[in-house]
Amino acid sequence: MRNDHGPEIKYAPGIMKRELTPGTKHTLRMIKRTEFGIYLAYEMDALSDERVLLPSKQVPENISVGDEISVFLYKDSKDRLIATVREPLIKLGEVGRLTVSQIGKIGAFLSWGLEKDLLLPYAEQTYTIHEGDSVLVAVYLDKSSRLCATMNVYPYLKTGSPYIIGDLVHGTAYEDSERFGIFVAVDDIYQGLIPRKECYGDIHLGDNVSARIIQVREDGKLDLSVRRKAYEQMEDDADALLKLIESYDGALPFTDKATPEVIKLHTGMSKNEFKRALGRLMKEGKVLKTETALLLK
Repeated sequence: MRNDHGPEIKYAPGIMKRELTPGTKHTLRMIKRTEFGIYLAYEMDALSDERVLLPSKQVPENISVGDEISVFLYKDSKDRLIATVREPLIKLGEVGRLTVSQIGKIGAFLSWGLEKDLLLPYAEQTYTIHEGDSVLVAVYLDKSSRLCATMNVYPYLKTGSPYIIGDLVHGTAYEDSERFGIFVAVDDIYQGLIPRKECYGDIHLGDNVSARIIQVREDGKLDLSVRRKAYEQMEDDADALLKLIESYDGALPFTDKATPEVIKLHTGMSKNEFKRALGRLMKEGKVLKTETALLLK
């Protein structure tokens, strides 16, 4: 199911207060020292399943039983909850760009600032990625409470951006829907959509997109257009049409009488935009229109 502006939420990142949850930061107390590190918990009398290990190589000097320390929690290679004083590039429920360090049998592995890379399962990839790529992802907990990444970032993007109609914004195209259009993460933070009727040019998933805000919805989501305002766009369209005619040796084999589908296929313009561009060229004396073609003068 899809709601008004995106896919159904698959994993809702909910965090209970004072729970040792992977993917989150906690301020804990040292309750015990061992040869392989120190154990941390919220309470000094915490049970074994309410405490977490901070390995020896990350234990600060001069820390004592009862002292507080801020740590990030994740699972190690043996699927055990462990603490680290390092902070990853993104945490549970957050969205950000990470670099693909390796492609494996079960998915891609992403560098995120910790010793253990973050898994991006194949099922959570929306297009083919390669080692070294920078990809926009969110962090979620899978059904086994393991931290993973997903390229389906819609549920994790925010509304309520500071932008208004007419503002030029930048973002990442992350999903293409035949019904709705191309979904864009504005600033890689906010929910945006290029409606299908506004989808001009060659936009691929993962592309950085520059667009103009044409609507701010009541729920704060942004509708975008990659086209400029009509009077600004007409000059660019006229130049593009002139180059297209030149590429056909000066004789484009259709006119503004062609169907909207033919015009869109060959020019990327709507029929109205095509007519405005043609009118501009004819007024400037650069193009002659016959019954069946557009000719350079």
